[in-house]
Amino acid sequence: MSCHEMKGGNIDLEDKKRILLMGNPNVGKSVFFSKMTGVNVISSNYIGTTVDYTIGELEYKGEKAVMIDVPGTYSLEATSEAEEVAVNLLNEGADLIICVLDATHLERNLDLALNLKEYDIPIVYCLNLIDIAEREGINIDIDMLEMLLGERVIPTIAVKDKGLDELFEESFKHMGRKRSGVVHIDADERWKRAEEIAREVQTNTEIKEKFIHKLERWTLKPWPGIPIAFLVLAIAIGVVVGGGKGLRAAILLPLIKNVIHPFLFSAVSSVIPPGIARNILVGEFGILNIGIEWPFALILPYVLLFYVVFSFLEDCGYLPRLGVLVDGILSKLGLQGGNIITIMMAYGCAVPAILGTRAAVTEKERIMVASLICFGVPCASQSAAFVSLLGDQSIIALIMIFVISLITMFGVGIILNKTIKGKYQPMMLEVPNLLMPDRKAYFKKLKMRMKHFLLDAEGAMFLGILIAALVAETGVLNSVSSALEPVVTGWLGLPKEASLALILGIIRRELAVLPLLDLNLNTLQLLVGSVVALFYLPCLSVFGVLAKEFSAKKAVIIAIATTVSAFIFAGLLNKVVLFFSNVI
Repeated sequence: MSCHEMKGGNIDLEDKKRILLMGNPNVGKSVFFSKMTGVNVISSNYIGTTVDYTIGELEYKGEKAVMIDVPGTYSLEATSEAEEVAVNLLNEGADLIICVLDATHLERNLDLALNLKEYDIPIVYCLNLIDIAEREGINIDIDMLEMLLGERVIPTIAVKDKGLDELFEESFKHMGRKRSGVVHIDADERWKRAEEIAREVQTNTEIKEKFIHKLERWTLKPWPGIPIAFLVLAIAIGVVVGGGKGLRAAILLPLIKNVIHPFLFSAVSSVIPPGIARNILVGEFGILNIGIEWPFALILPYVLLFYVVFSFLEDCGYLPRLGVLVDGILSKLGLQGGNIITIMMAYGCAVPAILGTRAAVTEKERIMVASLICFGVPCASQSAAFVSLLGDQSIIALIMIFVISLITMFGVGIILNKTIKGKYQPMMLEVPNLLMPDRKAYFKKLKMRMKHFLLDAEGAMFLGILIAALVAETGVLNSVSSALEPVVTGWLGLPKEASLALILGIIRRELAVLPLLDLNLNTLQLLVGSVVALFYLPCLSVFGVLAKEFSAKKAVIIAIATTVSAFIFAGLLNKVVLFFSNVI
């Protein structure tokens, strides 16, 4: 199925005019897409790849079209999968290209601008971030740029809606028009031409340094960049953990336990007599009880606040700066600093993070980052489960879990760097300007991420909750617990009821944590159970994307390695602590 035959949601691409939104990474394309398209938006993988592109509908004076947000690319040489998708979308044809140029890095952006003139498709250029350029003392002659490019150039400040009305009007005016002809320029000549155009249209004036300029410089240097990074991360953790606990304790748990649970128990009891059927619905592990409490009171507040914080750091341009700061550390593992963005994304969900490894420059880096994510990065749901389990009883134990996570990533990275063949390549990372995120684009991204979480993650969690209710309330758990007792009670030092966590953890990792909440465990047992959950089998969805991205063999190897590590390290932790406790 080709792109233009695709249907998704209520968007039908057949017989509609198509606009390709193109540009280098970090030029503000997502803001344009958010502001120009309506609420009807879908995200898809290009056929045969795992590269995402987004499709939305737009309308101007009764005329409708679809806009495709093409993956950001620096050129059309197709040296990466993202560039290959961009070329394929161009070859499929379109009625218009909107090429977004970054006014603060005009020369570099002009290479793609000239490259697009090789296609017989009308082009409208928009020169974005002109306010940031002026802040930097950069002035651009728009009329001269328009003459030299031979196409309309519209100055814009997308986050402030400036220039968008004119862009709408010019886009629909030029859509489908024939151009005077294609222009073929080889790569070297194109770069020379880009340099010449930039020199002719751009003038620089000396400006007084403002605080934002100092902050941009500071965040790229070890001092004071590293202290700033610790401050930013501390605030982020405080918002997610503190805010999540506040929402949970003050609003969600009282509402669920004092209002919703009693109402459901009363309603079910009025129609179903005591027995297994009622227990499955409203018993200790009843579907209607934990089906509401686990996802919405124990997980959702932390996930929501994580995405609130992560999306803000992403949109304000701070994350690439963090990549520059950690490049020296990650280089010791054979990784570029830019991979920190993919790793941080995994704290939200491992699936898009593993897909994001396609941005890595070597296959070795891809495998290493994916392995680090599976071994040592708890997703937002799993982190929320850790906070729910350990936060009230032992903050030290909670901190230890994340310290163990970091140590594991470094250990696994060192081992993989020495065992996987391949060379380290120096970092090449786009560092955008620091700016306030656009509110509309920010909330649309937040909405899409939460929608993804609720549809994908919560669906699997409800399946696990159903299994938990059936296993616990029908007596099957007793048989399973007896079979696993030598491992669970003898090696891990947990009560046999903890076997339920191992069963559910196969579906989703946070389900290897949540069943421990009601077992009245001591701090050591809580820590041991959390270590098992940290290293346990990847979620089924993660396993599936590993198999698709790499191979079924590599996915199985990673799953076996994480599971074996879970039982070895958790059991050793239990035995070592008990040994020293007895000695002391």
